[in-house]
Amino acid sequence: MDRRTLADRRALTDRRTLAAAVAVVLAATLATAGCGSGGSSSSQSAKKSTGCVQIVNEATGKKTGKCMPLAPKKDRVDLDKPAFSRPTSITNPLHPSSRVQQVIYGGQVGGKPFRTEFTLLPDKKTIALNGERVKVRTLQYTALSDGRIEEVALDWFAQADDGSVWYLGEDVFNYADGVVADTDGTWKAGRTGPAAMIMPAHPKAGDVYRPENAPEVVFEEVTVKAVGQTVPGPYGPVKGAVTVNELHMDGSREDKVFAPGYGEFSTGEPNGDLEAVSLAVPTDAKPGPVPSGLAALSDAVRTAHDESTGQAEVRKLRAAWDAYRASDRVSPVLTRQMNRDLGSLAAAVAAHDARTARGAALRVAQNDLDLHLRYEPLATVEAARMDLWARQLKLDAAAKDEGAVAGDVTSLELTWERVEHSTAPGKAERISGQLRELRGAADHKDTAEAAKLAPALTGSLAGRS
Repeated sequence: MDRRTLADRRALTDRRTLAAAVAVVLAATLATAGCGSGGSSSSQSAKKSTGCVQIVNEATGKKTGKCMPLAPKKDRVDLDKPAFSRPTSITNPLHPSSRVQQVIYGGQVGGKPFRTEFTLLPDKKTIALNGERVKVRTLQYTALSDGRIEEVALDWFAQADDGSVWYLGEDVFNYADGVVADTDGTWKAGRTGPAAMIMPAHPKAGDVYRPENAPEVVFEEVTVKAVGQTVPGPYGPVKGAVTVNELHMDGSREDKVFAPGYGEFSTGEPNGDLEAVSLAVPTDAKPGPVPSGLAALSDAVRTAHDESTGQAEVRKLRAAWDAYRASDRVSPVLTRQMNRDLGSLAAAVAAHDARTARGAALRVAQNDLDLHLRYEPLATVEAARMDLWARQLKLDAAAKDEGAVAGDVTSLELTWERVEHSTAPGKAERISGQLRELRGAADHKDTAEAAKLAPALTGSLAGRS
């Protein structure tokens, strides 16, 4: 599963000027050399004659005049034209895009807690490619930094007849203070560039392919380093994993691990920036009812997710977490996240730092709902997430935090995209209307109106209105 690189994450703020900068640079450099410092041919001619793909400074959007150290063409396994007879049945175990309903990732990027929700949407899209129309599956990628929305992408995948998985583009939305700042990284196969292989059918060490192949817009070249590995998974060892090395548009490199039943499994290093799988469903689903210890933890979380949270509530929450962790197996990534976020919540409450406490309580509540994915249907957990964001909206509106309110409404809308199809028609129509009203309030930065509207949404979600 394709996600933004850690290098991209660190440069996100600077990259919000990328589109404008690239336009200026392209206009000013049409006659410059393709690579190096002494050429006189255009960059397009240089690409044709040398195969040069220029390194781009992602902070400025400027080409550096240096060529990427690309792998030899003979190592490429993505040069044959794919045939798509049943493209939406994506069963490749290393990229099971039509089998895995949702993957949750956690970690830290840029010194902040980082979270990703990667979810299969019910709709299927058709993309025109090389004179044919290819149906694709759509996956919603939602990235949150410090619990708040940072990026959203709709990614489109299809499986070729040989079992390889192809990436046909994405709609990208980068957020700043709760609102869309730019759409850098958006591309579409057949328009921006070619379809791009994101996972071979049977990868071997030394294989090379390009998951993104529109130089100066999006570009990655992957080399498979090792196959047949066993990695520590969320709930036990996972066999058959693959490690790859990615070369990015800015010339940086990064290792990633892909694992059967998960797709993209981890990126980065434990002691630095890291994104790793917390759990996936149905891969990590466990038969049986919600354990009593988890139910008790959820009650404590809900009590603590309130503007009047004090040290007594935090102590009860910590005790409930310790009791649950002693009674049931918990993913190591989720364990680290919950310990970190509980510590942040306790420190913020002790310091009477209401804003930081709100953020920490939100992350604790997100972690708690992730734990429920093992025992409850995804639609049930998504409905609970809707309720969580409605409660958070009420808190942020009371604090007159315009950016947080805008982000809360966006998070509600994104979760609604994932759960609307499983909601009764009458109830769905009512909630959709309430979300439109909340969007209007957020767009007008009217936190008072948002505070008035939030309880009605909470009531509709609970079936009370």
